[in-house]
Amino acid sequence: MNMKKSLLFVMLMFSFFLRAQEGEGGMWPPVLLDQVEQDMHKMGLQIGKDLIWNTQKPSLKDAVIQLGNGCTGEFVSDKGLVFTNHHCGYDAIASVSTLEHNYLEDGFWAKSFDEEIPVDLSIYVVNDIRDVTSEILKGVTDLMTPRERQSKVDKNIAAYLKQFPEKKYVSYQIKPFFKGNAYYLIVKTEYPDVRLAGTPPASIGKFGGDTDNWMWPRHTGDFSVFRVYAGPDNQPAPYSKDNKPYHPKNFLKISLDGVAVDDFTMIIGFPGRTNEYLTSYAVQQIQDLRDPARVAVRERTLAVMDKYMKKDPALKLKLASKHAGLANYWKFWIGESKGLKKFKAVEAKQNFEREFQRRIDRRPEWKEKYGNLLPELKKLYLKIEKYQVAADIHREIFYRNTDALQVYSILTSLKRLAQADPKTFKKYRERYAEYLKNDLFKSFDKQVDKEIFMSLMDLYLQRIPKEFIDPDFLKTAQSQGVDFLADVVYEKSVLGNPDRVLKLLKSSPKKFVKTLEKDPGMALIGKQDTYFRAKVFYPLNQWQEQINHLMRLYLKAQMEVFPEKLFSPDANFTMRISYGRVRGYEPRDAVYYKPFSHLYGVMEKYIPGDPEFDVPLKLRELYEKRDYGPYANVDGLMVTDWLATNHITGGNSGSPTLDAYGNLVGLAFDGVWEGVMEDIYYRPEIARSIIVDIRYVLFIIDKFGGAKNLIDELTIVHPKKVKRINGKKIRMKVPPKPILQH
Repeated sequence: MNMKKSLLFVMLMFSFFLRAQEGEGGMWPPVLLDQVEQDMHKMGLQIGKDLIWNTQKPSLKDAVIQLGNGCTGEFVSDKGLVFTNHHCGYDAIASVSTLEHNYLEDGFWAKSFDEEIPVDLSIYVVNDIRDVTSEILKGVTDLMTPRERQSKVDKNIAAYLKQFPEKKYVSYQIKPFFKGNAYYLIVKTEYPDVRLAGTPPASIGKFGGDTDNWMWPRHTGDFSVFRVYAGPDNQPAPYSKDNKPYHPKNFLKISLDGVAVDDFTMIIGFPGRTNEYLTSYAVQQIQDLRDPARVAVRERTLAVMDKYMKKDPALKLKLASKHAGLANYWKFWIGESKGLKKFKAVEAKQNFEREFQRRIDRRPEWKEKYGNLLPELKKLYLKIEKYQVAADIHREIFYRNTDALQVYSILTSLKRLAQADPKTFKKYRERYAEYLKNDLFKSFDKQVDKEIFMSLMDLYLQRIPKEFIDPDFLKTAQSQGVDFLADVVYEKSVLGNPDRVLKLLKSSPKKFVKTLEKDPGMALIGKQDTYFRAKVFYPLNQWQEQINHLMRLYLKAQMEVFPEKLFSPDANFTMRISYGRVRGYEPRDAVYYKPFSHLYGVMEKYIPGDPEFDVPLKLRELYEKRDYGPYANVDGLMVTDWLATNHITGGNSGSPTLDAYGNLVGLAFDGVWEGVMEDIYYRPEIARSIIVDIRYVLFIIDKFGGAKNLIDELTIVHPKKVKRINGKKIRMKVPPKPILQH
């Protein structure tokens, strides 16, 4: 390639990089919709931004809620009825399921308010989002060190929040945006009384299981139904049989007209974390080192769990939620690494960085302020590489994959509290006891967890550099083996004994500390964890502090240097709006995926008795009769799921997907495997969100579940049957629905 062609290629890649992070690729806080409203209307939006975000009167934002477990949901009736994903309600449904009443496996449909089941779940409604940057950065100067700057910011935040009187169930939180270049106040109200109103069986709500997770075509009815209750005054209240269904400020109308290719779509939700502005050095580290390391840990964990779950149905139910959680990101990291490589994300970032540096070098004032940003970031990423990978492996093994080591972390935190502040210890031990009893220990199986521990400790000793392992711990492991380590933790320690842990949490602070100091498992694990923290986490945190400071400046510089570029802040679990179109995609050469899947595809995948692909008899009967009620499309087919170019990520699960008029047409629940790198590098030709069609949701509730009472609460509309000509509404004729055989 000659120099002229090479330069042209670089510029084309650069211009694409700019476009790929605008419009469809952004996650926009509703208070910043002004920047993209015109683009949204060009793509097909038919309502104004005041109907989307408004703090003075009801708007779409009042119908979208955040679930306490990190998902999104939406009000769909004036009686507090909530739709979200099945996997978002999974833990809550599992917690009220038993072998006798297995709502996860069999489904559940409340036919009246009295039949709805209280669950341990809260929902949050956003009252306001407000720019408070000037107040929070008051007194902050460029001469401050990163630590001094953060200290001043923290003090300003604390001072600002003092103006708000404490009010039960109302929270005031200030969050950084644009890497700390801006700050916003988030005001939310919690509603703690939530009850299960309906859920399909797992054979519908989790159809395809781990095999289909992140994949297309998908045929999953990923939804569940809850209801929010409030006190007699419609205000938040703890559970009481006297509470009444909550009347929200707004709820979503539901369209039965569905969507077509290229239709405008809008998703409102609470996405968790994205990193669209990472440097090429960071992306290289993620795709080549960090993702593969985390995948290796979870592969071992899942292999042990799979072995036991296949043998024992009761154990399968017990471990189901934990297995699903671990498998989710195991598959995600595999896809992310592959996608980054396939679409040459590192090269695209490098091209952008060259153009950034070129523009910087042309302006003396920019060069003085920002000229060394990229070289300094490169040095730091090279410095942390070995530490970062070790830290990922340590976190996975010590804090996530093994229950006994999660208990170690909790007991260690409580021990520090008991020594420093006995009163606070008593307060927090109750919270932890409730979590352990109702969450962690519900999925704990000693034999399974012990085998996971041994497999992961073997990996740990292979992959962690010897300089990061405590000499005594290493000597014991090498001379005695991982079996010995497991026996200490699970047979001689409280860590592997839930009953002893819960009993210990009832003891006095003094006895609690004394018991843990004598515990051999706490001593063994604590020795390595403490050593690792000092050798790895401490220096890594120091370097990460510098990286964060430089990244804040790097993003600030980009916003100055590229005035032609739109900048949406990375996701941070605050309300965001993404918009796009209904479209299929090409996953590889000569293959095109259509954007719609159908019920006949469920039957094509049907494998009798298979835990992932079994289909309930009643659903098969409805299909054979083509008994779809009013929920089929104009061709007489039952659409199950569909694709759109909207950018979503973890936290968006359960988010309402809306049509051009703000009507509910689906629930977002996943992304396609080939495009999961979109949180780092969004490519509109491959990034797709997967949405369960709202008509399939209603079909399952009505025709399969027989919960007509829930359907009767909904407000159904047909926006595509009305067309405006010269300002007048003209009702269009809809062709009859033929019955097609497949």
